[in-house]
Order: sequence, then structure tokens, then C-alpha cells
Amino acid sequence: MKTLLAQKIRLMHGWHWLGLFSGILACWLVLYLMAVPQEMRDFSRVYGADFWRDLCTMTPDAAGYLRVVLMWALMSAAMMAPTALPAFATYDDLSHAAPDTRFWDLVGGYLLVWFVFSLVAAGLQMLLFGLGLISAFGDSLSAGLSAGLLLIAGLYQFSDAKEACLSKCRRPLVFFMQHWDEGAFRNGLRLGLVCLGCCWALMLLAFVGGVMNVAFMGLATLIMAFEKLPDLGRYLTRPLGVVLLGWSAWIGLTLI
Repeated sequence: MKTLLAQKIRLMHGWHWLGLFSGILACWLVLYLMAVPQEMRDFSRVYGADFWRDLCTMTPDAAGYLRVVLMWALMSAAMMAPTALPAFATYDDLSHAAPDTRFWDLVGGYLLVWFVFSLVAAGLQMLLFGLGLISAFGDSLSAGLSAGLLLIAGLYQFSDAKEACLSKCRRPLVFFMQHWDEGAFRNGLRLGLVCLGCCWALMLLAFVGGVMNVAFMGLATLIMAFEKLPDLGRYLTRPLGVVLLGWSAWIGLTLI
């Protein structure tokens, strides 16, 4: 597996890969700026950074729905694009035999699925904030909400739907060969839907760890990326489910 992964990494060259990696880094940078404490935002005004001050006011009451959608879209791109790098590399390899394929159409289709997810997640954040169940920064204020989200995510780790989606993510060559004639954009949409099927429950745990918690987002990205690896992933999925269920039970005991 290490040799194959190293070969994939070596093949990630060219302007399209530079653009993709630059985009991922830019998303993480903006997310970091959004999570900067208020005193640092005030300090930034000394340099006339009013745009960044306004953009980084991402609490639902101050930002509004559209800015919360922007935050979720950036977070989804920053977290999910790295998990799909093996699939993107596989498609790039296959495209060498078919020069008319478009790499960015694939990436665009993939990210479109996660943008739609962002629309839903932002609406859910606004609803939960309005009900007083999460703070202005997106972390849970309710033990019941935390336990419920962890329970859902933990149970989903053992579901047939999760396993079916992971099997496609772990075998991108087979996946693309089955749908190659549909074109890059539709392959991107399919890949995005499969990844959504793998990761939606884990992504919603942002309401437990904190939507603006960069450390939590980074850890979740690593977990989801490792889970999609064919050799390592199968040893991670069910143990992770046990951990999530245990965490849910522990929080649930505090409610008794």
C-alpha cells in the first residue's frame, strides 16, 4: 500500500494539481481567519482589514444565512477535497489515455455535491442556534444534542450504506471504469454523492466539536481520509463507531 501511495503522490504534478492544492490551502487559511479570536480581529483593523473583519464575523446572528453557507462551503472543500485525492489521482491517471477528459469538471462536480450539503448544514446551524442548542460558534450547548449526534454517527459506522459507499471510495479505479462514459462532471457528482454517503454523519459532529474549531476539523479530515484508504480504512471504521457510541453513552449518563 505504501508503495502504491508513494507512486500516486509522485504522479501529482502539473498546474491542475498545483491549483487544487492551492485551493485547499486557501480554504484552510480562510477558515483559520474565521476562527481568530475577537481581539485579533480588532487588532487587524489597525491595518484597515475591514473586509476580513466582516468576513470573519461568522456567528449566525451577525453573519446571516449566506455567510454561514460560505463558511460551510469553505469547510467542506477544505475537509473533503483532501479525502478524495486518491480518487482524483486515479482519474488523472486514466485521463492520460483519453485526452478529452477534464480534471476540473470532475473536481467541480464533486464540490457541487458538498456545496448542496453546505446549504443544508447552514440551515441546520441557524435552526439549532435559534433554538439555543448550539453557541454562536457552532458547538453544542445541549448534552442531549451531543449524545444524539454521536449516537447517529456511531450507529452509521456499522450500517450497510456506509460500507457500500466506502467500498466505492476505496476502489476508485473500479468506480470510474463503471461510469467512465458519463463524463468527468457526472463522475464528479457520483464521487461526491458516494463521499457524502461516507461522511455526512461525521461532518455533522462539527456541532459537537465546534463548527469553528480548526483543530477538530483537522482531526476529522485525517480520520475521514484514513477511512477511505483500502488497507487501513477497514481497521478504522468499526472501532471508530465503538468510540462514538461510547462517547454518546458517557454523555447520556450525565443526563440521568
